[in-house]
This record gives sequence, structure tokens and C-alpha cells, in this order.
Amino acid sequence: MNNSASQIFPNLCCECGVPISPNPANICVACLRSKVDISQVPLSTDHLQSLPKLFQQPPFLFSHSPHNPSPQTPILAILELYIQIFTCSKLVLAYADAADLVVRLVDAGFVWTEPHSKRLKVKLTIQKEVMNGAILQQVFVVDYVVQSQMCGDCHRVEAKDFWKAVIQVRQKTLHKKTFYYLEQLILKYGMHQNTLRIKEIHESLITDPYNDNGLDFYYSSKQHAQKMVEFLQCTVPCRYVLDLNVTKSKDLGMEDNVVCLSPKLAQSLGNMNQICVCIRVTSAIHLIDPNTLQVADVDGSTFWSHPFNSLCHPKQLEEFIVMDCSIVRDIKRGAGAGMISKKLEQHTLGEVWVQKTSEMNTDKQYFCRTHLGHLLNPGDLVLGFDLANCNLNDEHVNKMNSDRVPDVVLIKKSYDRTKRQRRRNWKLKELARERENVDTDDERQYQDFLEDLEEDETIRKNVNIYRDSAIPVESDTDDEGAPRISLAEMLEDLHISQDATGEEGTSMMT
Repeated sequence: MNNSASQIFPNLCCECGVPISPNPANICVACLRSKVDISQVPLSTDHLQSLPKLFQQPPFLFSHSPHNPSPQTPILAILELYIQIFTCSKLVLAYADAADLVVRLVDAGFVWTEPHSKRLKVKLTIQKEVMNGAILQQVFVVDYVVQSQMCGDCHRVEAKDFWKAVIQVRQKTLHKKTFYYLEQLILKYGMHQNTLRIKEIHESLITDPYNDNGLDFYYSSKQHAQKMVEFLQCTVPCRYVLDLNVTKSKDLGMEDNVVCLSPKLAQSLGNMNQICVCIRVTSAIHLIDPNTLQVADVDGSTFWSHPFNSLCHPKQLEEFIVMDCSIVRDIKRGAGAGMISKKLEQHTLGEVWVQKTSEMNTDKQYFCRTHLGHLLNPGDLVLGFDLANCNLNDEHVNKMNSDRVPDVVLIKKSYDRTKRQRRRNWKLKELARERENVDTDDERQYQDFLEDLEEDETIRKNVNIYRDSAIPVESDTDDEGAPRISLAEMLEDLHISQDATGEEGTSMMT
């Protein structure tokens, strides 16, 4: 009976007299909202500072407001709907807690804004107990302004003069083939991504002909520097010295050079001759005996235990013309001889008569054995070292019998460099680095490295080679038979603005 009476005769609002359902406050909703506003504590507009550059991670949002109890504490806000709503709603509740008010969050949602407006609008529904236990529910919109800000680590990176560790890579040689090869390995495996900057060092040739050429890698943490040192030890024979925050790494540069091994090392490598040719330097030093085609690999630890030096430097290479060449079919091997190179397309033993191109007006010729027998024909040009007329200052050579030291050691066949550059339809990427005291001979040395890539398939396997679309594709060999890199070994250098066909790609932003 009472329930039916209350439905027929509802209560009247004590303020405006409007019939209402019975409630503890005995007041209508309109009058209650005019007296109490539970959305006054959260500010209608707040500022959020984002850190978009923090190691390519989702931005961190900071709320800088006097109502935020811990404004320095970052709240991870991945730019996805539900996570951002939770983040912004959590800030609103923090404001209410700071004002000693108990507010219950019922619902939250985003109000659409322009993607680049840096404005976030959150529609919140909250409840609060007011006036004798009556619960008031209210809906309001909170505006957030996203402000870009750099963290401390990014500030140091942008300054470009802050570092905690540096690696100084040096080598005692005139050429830079090892550095060019090391540069490509760093690019291939992405070891340059944690560097603050890279600086190329090149001392003057006047002060020291065997100067310390090298690169300096700067890092913001010692862990990244240690990782780089481990990478260097796995890729090239080197050793390092730790000096506080500076790690000095020494590596070797003996490619395309003549070396003289110690008698003990030559015996341990299979009784090979002491005079050998260094054909390449990768994770080990690869040697070949031009008299027997015997090959051996010397790792870093073995080299530092039995060190040997280059007998000549690259500028002492002389040009010879082949007068006669014959292939040696039967190779006599002594007791305990080591492994012989069986790659006929790379090494073939030959006996050659050569003459210097600078002595064509004379009849002086030189006889030697070479590992380039499959490449040489009468009339070809070849580069080599004239050991007969060279002053060799090496302790191991001085102890050898003169009849065991060859007059000439041939290194590689010579081709027309101009034609090779014009027909080269591929390219390499380079590290972004600072250069100082640039040597005019750098371009020639870089071309030597590119020619080595064309001639040595083993080195090419460790290098990313990109096709140059500006140069048309031709056959793998030219008229002179100069080796070339096939199209199958090249990668496509695609850009974000291009599709696979090289045309303008479709925009990724929709």
C-alpha cells in the first residue's frame, strides 16, 4: 500500500518543487548538480610531455601538474586506445586523491581529435557520494596537450660530444683495405647502430710513413663498446688494450703483400716456404706459397705468438709484362707438406718469364713461379714485387739462403681500371663518419678494394653488394676478361618511397 501511494504521490524537490522519486537528499538531479560539481578537482586542460625518441620505443608520457603526486614518474602510454584511456584516467584519479576526494570512475572513452593536433580528449564518467548518501554521476571531458620532450640520454646523443667509452681501431700499414672490409661487415651486421659518432683518423704521411690509420667509435655505455670489441675479435685478427674508458684495438693489413715466416711457424704450417703471399685477411690471415700452391690459415693467437711483417708496401708494386707462361702439372711435395689449393679457378701453379714495363728497352727478364698460372698469357700485364733489387730489412729474410728468396713475386693481374670503373654496375654503402686530414690517395685505395671484391668470391660472401640502377647490366666479363660480379650476387637498394619495380610507391600513410 505504501509503495503504490509513493508512486501516485511522488515527493517534491525541496528546491524547485518538481515531483521526484524519493532519494536520501530529497532534491532533484538538476538542483543537486547546480549545488555540487564533482568534476571541479580534475583540471579541464592538462599537459602531457612525451619522449618519442627513447630508443624507438613507444612514447613515455609525463604529467606536469600541481595535482600530480609524482610528476617525475613516467607512465608508459603506447598510442593505442585502451592503454591511453587507462593512462589518462589514472591521472584524473591521482588529481582526486591529491584533493582528498573519493571519486569512482565508471566509464572512460576517447573523443576524436586530429591525429597531428597533439591533443587528447578523454570523456570520463565518475560518481561521488554527496548529501546524505546520495550518489551523483557526472560526465565531463578532460583535454590533454602532448608536448615533445627529450630524455637525458637523448640530450647527450644530440650533443654529439658526450661519450662514456671509445674504441680506437688502428693498423700499421699504408693501405686501408682492411678498414674498407671491416666497414662493410659493420654495416651488414648493424654494429654501428649504438654508436654516438664515428670519426676517421688519418695522420700525416710526413711524420710517419707507417702511420696509425684508423677509426674511432664513440659509445654512451661500456657494454656497447665491449660488444663491438668482441665483434672485432671475431671478424679480423686483432688485439686490444683497455685504458680506462678507451679501448685501443690493433688490427693487421697484409692483403696482397709478401711476408716472410719464421722457420718454426713455416714448419708448423706443413713445411711450407718462408716466403709467402697474403691473399686475404678475414678472421684469419690466409697465406699461399707461390712455389707449391700450399695454403695455410694463421689465426690471431698464432700470429701474436710468431709475428711476421710485410716485406714491401703497396706503393712498391711494379708492373711486369708476361713474356712466357707454362702450367706446372706435376707438383713435387716434400714430407709433411700441408694442404694445397685445389680451386683451379682461383689458383694454378705456373712458371713465368716476365719483364718490367719500365725496362722494355733492355733484355733483362725474370723467372718465377706464381699461383696465377690460369690467368696469365704472353703479353698480359701483372703486378708484383721485385725482391732482387729491393732492400729487404727483415730478420727472417736475412737468415735465409739467397737462393731460396725469389727474384720476383707476382701478386695479381693488371686490368684497365678506367674500363672497370665505367662498367661497374654495383655499389657499396658507407658509414656516416667524420673525416679529418683526408688523403688524396683514398680514392685509389677504395678502387683497389672494389677490384678485390670482383676478383675474390670469398670476400664477397661477407659483403652486401647493391645493384646500381644508373648503370645498365652487361655480361659478367668484359673483352679483357676482367672478373665482374654477377647480378645474382647483388641486392636491390630499395627506398621507402619506391616499390619493388623502382617506381614511386604507394603512400604508407592513410
